Amino acid sequence: MKFGVEFVPNIKPYEIEFLSNVAEDTGFNSVWITDHYNNRNVYAILSLLALRTKKVNLGIGVANPFTIHPAVIASAVATINEISYGRAILGIAAGDKMTLQRLGIDWHKPLKRVKEAVEIIRGLTSGKRVSYSGEIFEIKNAGLDYDVNPYPIYIGAQGPKMLNLASKIGDGVLINASHPIDFKEAFKCFEELKDGFDVVAYTSLSIDNDSSIAKEEAKIVVAFIVSGSPDIVLERHGLKEKAEKVRNALKKAFSGGDWTDVKKAVDDEMVEAFSISGTPSEVLDRIEELRKVGVTHLVAGSPIGVDKVKAIRLFGKKVISAIHEQ
Repeated sequence: MKFGVEFVPNIKPYEIEFLSNVAEDTGFNSVWITDHYNNRNVYAILSLLALRTKKVNLGIGVANPFTIHPAVIASAVATINEISYGRAILGIAAGDKMTLQRLGIDWHKPLKRVKEAVEIIRGLTSGKRVSYSGEIFEIKNAGLDYDVNPYPIYIGAQGPKMLNLASKIGDGVLINASHPIDFKEAFKCFEELKDGFDVVAYTSLSIDNDSSIAKEEAKIVVAFIVSGSPDIVLERHGLKEKAEKVRNALKKAFSGGDWTDVKKAVDDEMVEAFSISGTPSEVLDRIEELRKVGVTHLVAGSPIGVDKVKAIRLFGKKVISAIHEQ
């Protein structure tokens, strides 16, 4: 079992650097930086981390081939890989439909776009010149004019078709889920997995020695997850009817309402379904459930804890150490 941690670059670069060093010293295997236009640029932050960390893998969580051409993604990640001496991981997915619409981008044929992008990136990072004529992309005799080492490509997926594609062309899959039920469903969508295929639980995590504090801290993040979850996922957890209350609370909060009401709309059942929250013992129990269904890598996303530094160290001391001892 490998462990990663995700940071959103809406904080100062030196803060991300410090948190990444804490994670590395604590025993995490990977650090992931989210890629959203409204935050600091993911490649700039990863360049900093490539220089200021020593052994953690550095993941893009995640690039998309709507806002950036696959050839540019290929070169950007190859550069991070070179600076970090081979520690880069490309996470790539179809992007967020709502965010792309704000930028005036049509979310058209996401599955096909991701497939073609990965094929182009693999071609360019093989060191060869590439000509490619697809339904979305067309390039002619393109190449990277420097020595390139291939890097792993993980595909962010939730729907059945993207999960199936990830199992076919990816080195790993990033699944935004926290509950074993969701991973059991995901595994039904995979083709026969090749050796070393990394199944990543990209999850909201909140850890504290006080279980109630950890779960309370997770509620805002869980509210956004519940609000954006498709009906099929909500029905799987028996939360479809409750979800509307959360959506209404979020709408009011964004209109100047009280965010306390958002927390009140999120109950323990939602926290259980859409996060890994609680004491180190509770977190360990959930990780063991995930391991048994086939998860090989857990990435701890927001909120992590009330105090991120203390939470990262607590996770390392009480969870990562316990897993290694087992």
